[in-house]
Amino acid sequence: MSSSRQTTSVDMEGRYQERLRRYVTAMRKGKPDKVPIRPFVAEFTAMYAGYTVQEVTQDFWKAFAAARRCAADFDWDAVVPNMVYGWAGLVQAIGLRYYATPGVDLPPDTGFQYLEPPEDQAWMRADEYDLLVEDPTGYLMNVWLPRVAADVAPLGQPNTFRNNMSFLKGGMNMLAYFMGFEKQNTMLRQESGTAPALSGILKAPLDILADKLRGYKGLCTDLFLRPQKVLAACEALAPHLLEVARGGADPQRNLPVGLWLHRGCVPFLSRQQFEKFYWPTLQWITEELWRDGIQTLYYGEGDWDGNLDYFAQLPERSIVFHIDRSTPELCREKLGEKFCLSGGLPNDLLAFGTPEDVKAYCKKLIDLLGRDGGYIMDASAIMQNEPKLENVRAMTEFTRQYGVYDQPELLDLPLPPAPSREPLSMDRPGCRVRRPGVVIPWEEKRKELPEKLPGDEQLVRRVWEECDAMAYTYIWQVLLSF
Repeated sequence: MSSSRQTTSVDMEGRYQERLRRYVTAMRKGKPDKVPIRPFVAEFTAMYAGYTVQEVTQDFWKAFAAARRCAADFDWDAVVPNMVYGWAGLVQAIGLRYYATPGVDLPPDTGFQYLEPPEDQAWMRADEYDLLVEDPTGYLMNVWLPRVAADVAPLGQPNTFRNNMSFLKGGMNMLAYFMGFEKQNTMLRQESGTAPALSGILKAPLDILADKLRGYKGLCTDLFLRPQKVLAACEALAPHLLEVARGGADPQRNLPVGLWLHRGCVPFLSRQQFEKFYWPTLQWITEELWRDGIQTLYYGEGDWDGNLDYFAQLPERSIVFHIDRSTPELCREKLGEKFCLSGGLPNDLLAFGTPEDVKAYCKKLIDLLGRDGGYIMDASAIMQNEPKLENVRAMTEFTRQYGVYDQPELLDLPLPPAPSREPLSMDRPGCRVRRPGVVIPWEEKRKELPEKLPGDEQLVRRVWEECDAMAYTYIWQVLLSF
């Protein structure tokens, strides 16, 4: 390697460390040297890099390349390695029925659409709550997946070639996609010194019921007709969602798990319904993650003003709260003393305003939310293909020039390890047939082996459980990520 390339590599690593430290300091409610910039850019990356929305939705390597192009050309501290939702190739490999895909069902420059099922054809039927509660993983594999995946044969029906290929194609391609993120993060680090914004995924149990199981209309009916069933389902799902979040979390505990808040705010739920059905299990998951030193990014899509008092109950620094349509002043009042805030720059301003409009609003946000640190600049919602390029540049350049702190107090990285903790008790619905992280328990598999193994039984058990956990990851990631 030439000396000039060596110098460039060293400089880029220094830039990465500087940006990561700035980002983490802000998320932990500290005062960095500058306001970090962490735009959640999705289809905008395609427009900027010269791709169609179909291309970045179908070909994740092009989506990765578009994200890297933006990271290299804009002075951003952190980006999501691919914010274009899901990956249509895997959706088609599995045969999922609940997406309309650009270039297949929609024009090639239109973002994907989620297809809400008719109430009488919900992916989970109203009389199936007990099945879900008894064994969530078994229910997803045996009942839910055959309904949402066109090629998967229902339990008890004759097997088919396409059924077998659905699992083979789905499992191998999910693994390829997830392994691609490791390479993408390395390339972002080496090419532009950009940090990843998130690590891992989480949704609230009630959001899972509304988004992927009962549908919103079905869930609304259930809240009145069978409320105890809904509560039991949330309790059953919670430890599994915690397991998936932990499994994808940053080992260094620098980056937060991404939580996409959907149906818990007004007008979807009343405050009383939120308190009873939505909040208890989400609070439990969030606090369990924080006991492991893992922050959660509460990406508050919609208006969450009526729920801020509940979020304020969480341990200090345990979350980052992202402002979409919530009131920035109220977020500052209710959450600003304990938690980092992010976002708040209206997407319609980025789409229809002028660069001067954008700069003025950025100044307002920095003055209001970032006076003492603990603020991250971003748009209110995910940036699809509507923002004007000049407005995105204005957001970036103004924040860099104006958002500079005197006497910064940056955190040292890596962060100290999480304090030791007692093993979590999982004696609750959803854990009694199959524990979180398990499809076929070792105790069941062990009965199939010779009574006395001639070799190291613990080695056999460890490898079995690692392989088994991959199957668990598959079904729960289909539910959460695709």
